[in-house]
Amino acid sequence: PKARPAPGLLPAAAAQARPPRRAGTDGAAAVMAVAAGAFSLREVLAAFQTCVTERREVLLGPYLRGWRGLIRFLHSLGAIFSFVSKDAVAKVQIMENYCGGEQREKYVSLQSMVEYELASGLVDLQKRSGRPDSGCRTVLRLHRALRWLQLFLEGLRTGQEDSRTSVICTDSYNASLAAYHPWVIRKAATVAFCALPSRNAFLEIMNVGTAEEAVAMLGEALPYICDVYGITQELFAQHKLLDLP
Repeated sequence: PKARPAPGLLPAAAAQARPPRRAGTDGAAAVMAVAAGAFSLREVLAAFQTCVTERREVLLGPYLRGWRGLIRFLHSLGAIFSFVSKDAVAKVQIMENYCGGEQREKYVSLQSMVEYELASGLVDLQKRSGRPDSGCRTVLRLHRALRWLQLFLEGLRTGQEDSRTSVICTDSYNASLAAYHPWVIRKAATVAFCALPSRNAFLEIMNVGTAEEAVAMLGEALPYICDVYGITQELFAQHKLLDLP
């Protein structure tokens, strides 16, 4: 039997090489179409600001809206980040299907989803079965990619005007997603990062004004993203879900 690609968000070629595990290509196209609009950091900030409740639960609706905004950011950079954005689109669509499905009340928050899927035996803990991917597995892949984007955006925020974005991106990738990709994919990714635009070009893509204003808004948005990441990491660690196949 052929070996499976390493877990994690996959480069486009690897993602397309295996058959889809769910129906819903029309839905994925819809997510892609929505994500094709202009990126706005304000939209991502607004989504993640409303993500965490007073009880420290992560609401999946705002979480997925935040991800749609981040996908727009990746798309605005062209093909360089397609190795993450295409798989993120598929993962967001899977989660939106769950959030709008028959068991939608179980998918209001990350916590309710984990409780429901574990109690119902829907999560493949040791090896993957032939059934559709669980919400837990799907969110885990988005969670890993969110860490990379969080580190990358923080690097852009704290960097100097002449900081090399290729170095910032590579360091962020090596500290997060790289651990879940085979060598050939890691090599291709780091080569692609060499073609990244300047730091100021990235800050212009934020669509919030000057470079200084973009840096300020990143400073406002990143703590919310970091908070969502931390809650998710703790929840998945508590239930031993961080290494799902």
